[in-house]
Amino acid sequence: MTARDGPQDRYKAVWLIFFILGLGTLLPWNFFMTAREYFISRLADPEDTSQSQNQTGAAASSPSYLRSMFDNFMTLCAMVPLLIFTCLNSFIHQRIPQQIRILGSLVAIGLVFLVTAIMVKVTMDPLPFFIFTMISIVFINSFGAILQSSLFGLAGLLPASYTAPIMSGQGLAGTFAALAMIFSIAIGAQQPEGFIGYFTTACVVIVLAIFSYILLPRMDFFRYYSMKDKTEYRVYNAELETKRDLIKKDEPNGMEQSNSKIIPIHNPDEKPSVIAIFKKLWVMAVSVCFVFTVTIGVFPSITAKVSTVLGKGNRWGLYFIPVSCFLLFNVFDWTGRSLTALFTWPGKDSCLLPVMVALRVIFIPLFMLCNVQPREYLPVIFSHDAWYIIFMIFFSISNGYLASLCMCFGPKKVLAHEAETAGAIMAFFLSLGLALGAAVSFLFRILI
Repeated sequence: MTARDGPQDRYKAVWLIFFILGLGTLLPWNFFMTAREYFISRLADPEDTSQSQNQTGAAASSPSYLRSMFDNFMTLCAMVPLLIFTCLNSFIHQRIPQQIRILGSLVAIGLVFLVTAIMVKVTMDPLPFFIFTMISIVFINSFGAILQSSLFGLAGLLPASYTAPIMSGQGLAGTFAALAMIFSIAIGAQQPEGFIGYFTTACVVIVLAIFSYILLPRMDFFRYYSMKDKTEYRVYNAELETKRDLIKKDEPNGMEQSNSKIIPIHNPDEKPSVIAIFKKLWVMAVSVCFVFTVTIGVFPSITAKVSTVLGKGNRWGLYFIPVSCFLLFNVFDWTGRSLTALFTWPGKDSCLLPVMVALRVIFIPLFMLCNVQPREYLPVIFSHDAWYIIFMIFFSISNGYLASLCMCFGPKKVLAHEAETAGAIMAFFLSLGLALGAAVSFLFRILI
């Protein structure tokens, strides 16, 4: 992009805004998962705790069942709404304005976390609290799906490199969550009040994302690419100067007048066909779906159950999974996503990209043959911690890099006015991969 072709992204402001918006899409959900111990502790029944010594042979109580099944219900309430609302967004994004979808989703997620932070101080019985938590997870992932799809669609209007900051921001969100988990272990924070910081931090990031999105249309670089036609951009700027000088009181009407002079390069009443667009980018869509199917198929359902052989009886055993599983994955996943800002190899038309995506299936048996405990059928071949860490590094960096490449290339395989729809389709297949991965993870765990 040269100066004569159009405005430049001064100070990388637009890039930074998309990074913050990417961070805002996944940080709330990651902080929800980080506070897992808080939610499980709130599901404990004080009466059961006081009488547990006298009822060791009794059947599990309802609160005990809720605690034992919390992770299962949490995954179900996260993945199903994510997939459904991403699918809905692929078809309704042409009917609901982008500003309403993005700002509305950010505000809704922020309100959920505000209420969640307040609820830390509210005493509730286990069952009502469990229901409230699951409803919160459903809301966060429903609006998160709309936000993510809309954001990728918006980035599809810009050069391919501007999908990378979204992916990079999402990767950094996971790193923050992992560091928060490690910090909580280090300080030994077990009181519920200590978890207020998780939820308030998420609220702050959401507010930052809202202000960033409000600033986005003011950026000359973004306006240049978001216009349907470069003629529209020039007319917009010319009339903007006119409005600044002549129109003081009727500024909203001035926007409507400017639209009447626009000569688009395609019929604005002609809605692009979702099926026609999918036929152009199906390789990228299926590839990003397969990337996340493999990833979620083993992470964290398999990887989080690997036991250390070096940390028995020492503090490394306490930190092994938080560091070797969650922190390593998120750091190198973010590294892989960020690499696409430096180079994009192989190209969007290369047959090598789907081949590289398919080869990631090798990580499934590699992790299954690590020291996963308990196990019944498969032998342990890679028992040492070093094998697990090596596999995790290559697993995570390939996930971030290949997924980011697919998300960058997808909207670039269609026409300019089809880019937003293409971005929404890609986001749907990303979510489909997450849901499929969650489903097959049960099978992989049973095979071990």
